[in-house]
Amino acid sequence: MRTLAWNNMGVKIDGRQIHHLRFADDIVLITPDISQAERMLADFDKACGKIGLRLNLKKTMFMKNGLVLFATFTLNGTNISECSSYVCLGREINMMNDLAPELSRRKRAAWGAFESIEDVVMKTMNTRLRSHLFVSAVLRRSFSIVLFHIPSLQ
Repeated sequence: MRTLAWNNMGVKIDGRQIHHLRFADDIVLITPDISQAERMLADFDKACGKIGLRLNLKKTMFMKNGLVLFATFTLNGTNISECSSYVCLGREINMMNDLAPELSRRKRAAWGAFESIEDVVMKTMNTRLRSHLFVSAVLRRSFSIVLFHIPSLQ
């Protein structure tokens, strides 16, 4: 990523050019238009090829905001599929700013976490232990949040 000439690509936020987010094996490219995204993805694919890696085009997707009505996205003639949302650092992101899917996902995670400790919680009368189990198993597993502040782009 450091060797790619992307200094003038991406979007400017607080005076800094932001063109990607990385975490583990996930990378999010951030661009103001499709043509720049295609170029960045082609550059990235080429850089990966130099060190023996290949992009998994079945898992590679793009997401556009509501201002773009129709867009095709390709890499070396292969169409890249569009997604309406994705999970990044534990939070579901969508371009409509709809929080309902994220809240539903977290509620399901909380109930799943509670079900894993339900037998123990119901058998103990120690309220301190019950509270500790709830906090450590349910709250930490389903509501750990990483927040990003991105000011509105103008």
